[in-house]
Amino acid sequence: MNNHDLPVAIIGGGPVGLSAAAHLKKSNQPFILFETGSQIGANILKWGHVRLFSPWEYNIDKAAETLLREAQLPIPNKADVPYGKEIIENYLKPLANLPGIKEHINLNSKVIAIGRSGLDKMKDAKREELPFSIQVIENGKFKLYEAKAVIDASGTWQSPNPVGSGGIFALGEVDNRAQIYYGMPDINEADEDKYANKTTLVVGGGHSAIGTILALNDLIHKYPKTKIHWVLRKKQVSDVYGGQEADKFKARGALGIQIEKLVNSGAIEIHTPVYIHEIEKNKDQLVIKGLKHKDNFVLEGIDEIISNTGSRPDFNFLREIRFDSDSALESVPKLANLIDPNIHSCGTVRPHGEAELRQKEKGFYIVGMKSYGRAPTFLMTTGYEQIRSIVAFLNGNFESAKRVELNLPETGVCSSGINTAIKEAEVKLKSSCAASCGV
Repeated sequence: MNNHDLPVAIIGGGPVGLSAAAHLKKSNQPFILFETGSQIGANILKWGHVRLFSPWEYNIDKAAETLLREAQLPIPNKADVPYGKEIIENYLKPLANLPGIKEHINLNSKVIAIGRSGLDKMKDAKREELPFSIQVIENGKFKLYEAKAVIDASGTWQSPNPVGSGGIFALGEVDNRAQIYYGMPDINEADEDKYANKTTLVVGGGHSAIGTILALNDLIHKYPKTKIHWVLRKKQVSDVYGGQEADKFKARGALGIQIEKLVNSGAIEIHTPVYIHEIEKNKDQLVIKGLKHKDNFVLEGIDEIISNTGSRPDFNFLREIRFDSDSALESVPKLANLIDPNIHSCGTVRPHGEAELRQKEKGFYIVGMKSYGRAPTFLMTTGYEQIRSIVAFLNGNFESAKRVELNLPETGVCSSGINTAIKEAEVKLKSSCAASCGV
């Protein structure tokens, strides 16, 4: 088979992966999509109870919307702010079920390795002329596929940062995973029994940690023996309050207002700055050890840990691909200066496309959340522009690939969501803001 007749392989069935499917379908390019989970948007389902900051306006890809309209399917109200589960039910599933897309999606398909057919990473001979070879465990069986290009939209959700400080797993962290949740559990509904009347430690200093703490505090009204400890690496807890009333995005400001009130009430045991180095089991509870300032820190009697420390990309299955990542952010190298969270908020990140995402391995691209590495500033709508530009380039429309066809809001909100427990904040959620959803 001529390489030209081979499909483009898409890794990941989240919003950005399905955006690629939509653009490739519209341009009559063959493709195949591999999703590790048993359904489209499997990673989003894990935080389906969380409401985004951003309205639908920023969460629907334009090519996908065109296909949905052509199929006479309903489009969500652009001003409404969806929960994660609504992203799946009202957008991703209808898109994935369209003829011309559905038959090219492979679920329960974990990509374990990508390389060039017949060559290892060291070999140069006619490398760019050879198809990509993709090894997949599909429904428990090994399968081999070939592709003319690869778009890695696998995200970072399944590679959470550790509880341990310095990006290193604490001693005993892996052994005690049964009592550690990485992400935002559904504290007030599905996971209520796990945290009711328990002592829970929340680790992290971002919006996810705040949402988790507010949800746990809601639980106290129903289960008064519930206790909350909060470990941050920030020098002072006030660093997480943000702009509050002055914040252009009222939902984000409401988070800061609520958490400051809760901190001032004394309802939370706060430990900062703390650097965790060891998690030890004592009967059925955990003992947390580390440093607070320069002194030894010990916290006993912890039943559960919720880690809201962010995530990082998984490069293991790309070992035989020639690609680069920034040494600090683990992002696509040309994006590093654009997205460094020490410099930029989401809204100040400049749009970018195929040229910035291009790798040494011709035809291979890392997109979406994974393209940002460890930076938490990714916007879903930016991922859609990445895809538009890449597919234009693959189609030979180089001028279109160079254009920027993205209007970002003046200021954005970084990757985060609001837990259903944040009652006061939700009435303000329809502010026009932009946020990512862990894709």
